[in-house]
Amino acid sequence: MPQTVDLTGQTAVVTGCSSGLGRRFAVTLAEHGASVVAVARRADRLGDLADEIAAAGGACLPLAADLTDDDRLGGLLDAAEERFGPATILVNNAGIPDAQHATKMSVDLVDRVLGTNLRAPWLLSCDFARRLIKAGVGGRVVNVSSMGAYEYRGGGAALYSVTKAAVVRMTEVLAVEWAKFHINVNAIAPGAFASEMMDGMMARTGGDPSRFFPRARMGDPRQLDSTLLYLVSPHSEFVTGTVVKVDDGQGAR
Repeated sequence: MPQTVDLTGQTAVVTGCSSGLGRRFAVTLAEHGASVVAVARRADRLGDLADEIAAAGGACLPLAADLTDDDRLGGLLDAAEERFGPATILVNNAGIPDAQHATKMSVDLVDRVLGTNLRAPWLLSCDFARRLIKAGVGGRVVNVSSMGAYEYRGGGAALYSVTKAAVVRMTEVLAVEWAKFHINVNAIAPGAFASEMMDGMMARTGGDPSRFFPRARMGDPRQLDSTLLYLVSPHSEFVTGTVVKVDDGQGAR
């Protein structure tokens, strides 16, 4: 199916692109013809990503932004439209872990986790939809949740799990509100997979969560590529409000 997806003429905004899934998603969307606006805090990594996409014949606008900064957040879609035209795909991937027990978290960390993982995707999604509704054009939102939304074993990352559960509910309610405008809102809930964020969480919590999964291994990011392409393509025209659990998404053994 992914080989048949042609996103030529579409503008995709992807947050959290400096590493891991966000970087992978940006490259995948560009490979299938979308003009990509890559957003992350680390400007140097975004430059490398934009060069990689350009070298492969794609188009990428790197935008350095902290999503907890309202001024930067509010200008993302303006910058996308100025460079490539109105955004029709939004991938809310940016997220930060806490790797802490609830009673150990500082107020600053609580604010940063809530601000990045929940507040920012809510505000960005609403800005995205508001523009499409005004223009009378449909679009696709893909939120990145986590299997942590459904299961938490008490080893740390308590608030991370709470925010990812909220992202699931956000997906469901926004899908209902925006279905009549042909704006589909879906989510991906990955299990554990190798990434910079996962490596950091494992180092701080002292364990490999994949041992609890049915296959007892890290997930395969290629499955996430296929799921993303499906959710942003015409193949999923009638799919909205759905959370796709990807790789080891059946809970603990």
